[in-house]
Amino acid sequence: MLSELLSRNQNWSQARKTKEPGYFARLATHQAPEYFWIGCSDSRVPANVVAGLDPGEVFVHRNVANVVHSSDMNLLSALEFAVESLQVREIIVCGHYGCGGVKAACEDLPHGLVDHWLEPIRRLSRQYSIDLTRAGSGEDRLDKLAELNVIEAVLRVSETPIMQRAWARGADISVHGLIYGLKDGLLRDLNCTVSRGHLTSEAPE
Repeated sequence: MLSELLSRNQNWSQARKTKEPGYFARLATHQAPEYFWIGCSDSRVPANVVAGLDPGEVFVHRNVANVVHSSDMNLLSALEFAVESLQVREIIVCGHYGCGGVKAACEDLPHGLVDHWLEPIRRLSRQYSIDLTRAGSGEDRLDKLAELNVIEAVLRVSETPIMQRAWARGADISVHGLIYGLKDGLLRDLNCTVSRGHLTSEAPE
């Protein structure tokens, strides 16, 4: 299987160089993405592919169920680099319908370490139990919870000291929430965008 992967890479590289001879030379000099994407690790939702973007156009962080933990140093480091060094202007939190992580969070079954990771989703499930009941049962309920998880993540990103400092100094950055449909391949805007002016307190220097 590894040899097949390497063969596919060679074919892709050659096709790219044929189509655009200077592509890799240009890409190797620097990266200047406009987007920072926080998404799910699900193999069916690769940021570049579903957004129709080329390598170099989006800086990506992915984890199980696109959860934003305030103590996740991996995510926070990527966010800080995206904001401070790459100077992205659009941050996207993207979840997806049919998310296995959201489903696991609602199951009364042991899943190992991921149960600790998914705790914020279980908390959302309890907090919005009435809304989720109104959404229906089964798949509809899980899809609504996936949307709520994205909206919560947008708020959590917006409240980080990283974003608060950036906005305090006048950086024009917006944080958006999208949801991806596995059944139709479409991204949907959840209309929960947070932009400059969302200062929760006096940002630390």
